[in-house]
Amino acid sequence: MQSPQPRADRPRRVAVLGSTGSIGTSTLDVVRHLPERLELVGLAAHSKWEQLAEQCREFRPRFAVLCDREAFQRADRKSFPAGTELLCGEDGVHRIATDPDTDVVVSAVVGAAGLAGTWAALECGKTVALANKETLVVAGPLVTELAARRGAKLLPVDSEHSAIFQALTGHAAGDVDRVVLTASGGPFRGKRACDLEGVTREQALRHPTWQMGPKITIDSATLMNKALEVIEARWLFGLTAEQIDVIVHPESVVHSFVEFRDGSVLAQLSPPDMRLPIQLALLHPDRVPGPTKRLDWKALAALRFEQPDRDTFEALELGFEVVRRGGTCGAVLNAANEAAVGRFLNGELAFLDIARCCRAVLSSHDYETRPTLERLLALDRWARQEVARWTRPRTPVAPTA
Repeated sequence: MQSPQPRADRPRRVAVLGSTGSIGTSTLDVVRHLPERLELVGLAAHSKWEQLAEQCREFRPRFAVLCDREAFQRADRKSFPAGTELLCGEDGVHRIATDPDTDVVVSAVVGAAGLAGTWAALECGKTVALANKETLVVAGPLVTELAARRGAKLLPVDSEHSAIFQALTGHAAGDVDRVVLTASGGPFRGKRACDLEGVTREQALRHPTWQMGPKITIDSATLMNKALEVIEARWLFGLTAEQIDVIVHPESVVHSFVEFRDGSVLAQLSPPDMRLPIQLALLHPDRVPGPTKRLDWKALAALRFEQPDRDTFEALELGFEVVRRGGTCGAVLNAANEAAVGRFLNGELAFLDIARCCRAVLSSHDYETRPTLERLLALDRWARQEVARWTRPRTPVAPTA
């Protein structure tokens, strides 16, 4: 059953899945600055119950969800306001994502775990502000087909995809020659593979531009984040691999651009602040003053663009391979990367081994062209198990004379 359209005479009601993460807290700041336009009705977090309770005391949502059952058991109910019902697990996420009072669901859970809440919201015809790129990486054709069937909207929150979405407004798909996703280059821009053999966890987590959680920050360092965004762009905008490109832009002011068949290029520029694409997704198509700072043209000395080093950052090519092959490849790559990043953060894998491990698992999986959702979820589990067992193949030593 489709949800009714939000009325123009009341604030748009928002549920945030992943409220304690970087996108979640930025979303709350947008709501904080626009109380006459936005109202929080539900918040979901994984296990940080103290932070979730603090958010609930400020915004007084009807529902709060702790996905981790142990955290739900530990949580002090007295810390939550009397008007907020505390729920647990996937059932709780499903409830706030499908509640008739929810107009927009912000899908900001990191990783494949975000698929369930997004799926539930789309089934009810909700508008989903999608910050969880893994949803489309894992199940792009199934998710977009569901949205079309239910009359639901998928609005991008990633700054790159928001930029493309804005540049495409008013244009037909046939007008587009290609889209170009910009990448900051991460903390290792300009480095060669030989420079990265001994990279530490702390070095990889020092992003020069964005403040993000550890998993996304490591993805940015390997350029896997951009690989996943390539796959996301394919499904959001109906593109082929040949219509997508990536360029390194260290200033992170141009958030992507679209090149049209007549040679015209439209770009979207703004300071590197996730609150702007979040606000656009929450209020689309309205544009109102919000918390984001304006671009300071007097301080903008130069904009640089460089080709990515695909030899050093092998992860990027994996994204294009997944777009070309489709089928089960996205689910396998995403799961392998999540598991490999986890092993790197735990000191069990070298930095460069993240992409190597992902390629090995992707190459060895049992490929299917049109998998079911159940098959994709099964391959997700399989890929994680493969990564847990993976070790770098030994390089043969040449015999001495």
